[in-house]
Amino acid sequence: MCKPDCQDASPRRSFFKEAAAVLIGGIITLVPAAAGLFAWLDPLRRQGGAAGFVKVGTLDALPADSVPRKFAVLADRVDAWTRSPQVPVGAIYLRRLKDREIVAMHSMCPHAGCFVDYRDEAKDFYCPCHNSTFAQDGSINDPKSPSPRALDTLEVELRGNEIWVRFQNFAAGHREKRPVV
Repeated sequence: MCKPDCQDASPRRSFFKEAAAVLIGGIITLVPAAAGLFAWLDPLRRQGGAAGFVKVGTLDALPADSVPRKFAVLADRVDAWTRSPQVPVGAIYLRRLKDREIVAMHSMCPHAGCFVDYRDEAKDFYCPCHNSTFAQDGSINDPKSPSPRALDTLEVELRGNEIWVRFQNFAAGHREKRPVV
């Protein structure tokens, strides 16, 4: 028991108890919050799309007549936390010029991003959005074409009998090829 002139030690003890409680409560709150924030931002750290080469077919599936053939591009798609294996991500045209020389062209028109169709009877690519044509090699066939460039070509790699293509999309409406990230 204190005399009237002495101070009670209980306010000091309660301060240390409250400070310790706040510190422990802060740690207990911050650790799960930081872990949750890390998990929530995880998809932003990952690179999306089909990075690198994608197998699109075999040499046996592509005749040596140099006529373009359309192939679907299938790749694993990762969207946030969802992983979808082998889903269509686009389409390309392949031409076989020589025994092992392959040219790949994107199926989208560089003018407005519409899909072009290859017409066997006319031996050209036709864009229905602006009624313009591209030659069999992808070059601009129509002098009145609003397309700023020829069909976009893609890098091709032969691995044995398999055809692998570095698939990527390009921004429409520009004179130069600008990859879309």
